[in-house]
Amino acid sequence: MEQMDKRELEDTIVTALKSIYDPEIPVDIFELGLIYEVKIDPENNVSIDMTLTSPNCPVAESLPKEVEDTVAAIPEVKAAKVDIVFDPPWDKDMMSEEAKLELGML
Repeated sequence: MEQMDKRELEDTIVTALKSIYDPEIPVDIFELGLIYEVKIDPENNVSIDMTLTSPNCPVAESLPKEVEDTVAAIPEVKAAKVDIVFDPPWDKDMMSEEAKLELGML
């Protein structure tokens, strides 16, 4: 199989991230704006900066692990690591228009 270029791999990662939902909100974590950055190094190691809706989020332990496992399961990804960041703090303005529509905020 021909190796994916970086853009295709990034798209594949975003698609995978869109399959992960916050258990309390019926919107995926990407559309919620919880993913701040996806970095791919030349060896296809992936580093993801993400946040949670609050530091006391009930899935603070399980959600980052789910993100790592989901991204690491992509065949082209060598390894995945999630860094939880709270700067800037998440707020509803970080949600996509699609998420706001789904939650009746538009």
